[in-house]
Amino acid sequence: MNDLYSRIVSQRGSLERLGARLPGFGGYMDMSARRQADRIIREQVAAELTQQINRLPAIEKQLLDAGGLQHMSETRSAKIKMQTFIDRVATAAPGYSGFYDAIKVTAEDLAVVYAFDEALLRYGDAFQEKLDALGQAASSGEGIKEAIAELDRVTIEANDAFSLREKTLSGLE
Repeated sequence: MNDLYSRIVSQRGSLERLGARLPGFGGYMDMSARRQADRIIREQVAAELTQQINRLPAIEKQLLDAGGLQHMSETRSAKIKMQTFIDRVATAAPGYSGFYDAIKVTAEDLAVVYAFDEALLRYGDAFQEKLDALGQAASSGEGIKEAIAELDRVTIEANDAFSLREKTLSGLE
């Protein structure tokens, strides 16, 4: 397994902690509830990420007002990757439908799925943190390139993590 997989699985918490962040989440224990639980998680993550990406135009305007036209290409690139992640999370097929139903899911498999779902929520927190840093950099005029690079790094990692989640759910990883 790769480093990202190992990090996500090693940072897993409890089902209670996952449920505490997701109103209406009942867990995956009931086979018939898995599809619903997967949808609830992805909708919550997509909503949180959408709130974060909606902050970026104001930060870009702040950069432009300070003469930061040279940063627009990098912020646009990060925004596209962030939007791609949001779209992937929001529109992915339920993890337990179709041919997934034929896959026997063990308690260990569920623990790994919880770890990936927690990771999706942590990426929302990471986007917030990186956008806060970019906003502060835009205000001060210092560290802008570094803040954009960090935001870009998180967007790439989030997309990689989601790809890994999909591969794990399908049994390919």
